[in-house]
Amino acid sequence: MINVNVVSESKLWNKKIKKESFFFNSLVRFFPKRYRFIKKKVSLTILLSNNINIKKLNKKFRNKNRPTDILSFPSEKKLNIKKNSYLGDIIISYEFINKPKSLTNTQFKEKVIKIFIHGFLHLLNYDHIKLKDYKKMYKEELKIYKFVDKKIEKLN
Repeated sequence: MINVNVVSESKLWNKKIKKESFFFNSLVRFFPKRYRFIKKKVSLTILLSNNINIKKLNKKFRNKNRPTDILSFPSEKKLNIKKNSYLGDIIISYEFINKPKSLTNTQFKEKVIKIFIHGFLHLLNYDHIKLKDYKKMYKEELKIYKFVDKKIEKLN
């Protein structure tokens, strides 16, 4: 089972997602069986941030002096899911996701779910630097999203 530790450093998130911890922990329970890590204690941390702070992190760790939608920091280079495992950290920028500003709460949540799945796969060492890796990762993202999409109403 996956536990998502949610930390929010921006009050803006609460405008679109009222119960952040419930939202993300429910979301991972909707994942396909393969990604739920049943009979294991797997955790990750998500930081709900903003453009200013994610820009600083992007500069520090990726040498890119601009905000981005998401950053993922896997805890291990080689994935080895044991009985108790920490996958790593995900940071998401509110302002980056909330474009255009006319997004409804439902549209915002859909974008958050898609980008969270993307970041989650990075924690599992998926990448998209090479085209073949991009295709493999994108295929997995779609597979997970379609699986979750059937149950999304419970999060709205």
